[in-house]
Amino acid sequence: MNARILILLTATLAGGAAWAGDPAVGEKLATAKNCAACHQRLVGGDGSKLYTRADRKLKTLAQLASQVHFCSTQFKTGWLPEDEEHVVAWLNHRYYQFK
Repeated sequence: MNARILILLTATLAGGAAWAGDPAVGEKLATAKNCAACHQRLVGGDGSKLYTRADRKLKTLAQLASQVHFCSTQFKTGWLPEDEEHVVAWLNHRYYQFK
């Protein structure tokens, strides 16, 4: 498990979690070819329905971080852990608003 995800999970279980990432940087990473193209193939449109659908599977910030890491690894984005943090920060700010 990614060390950053483990730290976040520990903080979440302890009752409070903060996420160090810049949503503006994350938006640029996520809306480039990295995420948008795959999400558009899955749900159509601009791909954002994946985040806003009623039956979305992610329920916590730790799950979001884990999913971003999984996608980054599977699709060989070349993102550093800090890049993943930025993407999580943007997704959380824009769509999820997990505390």
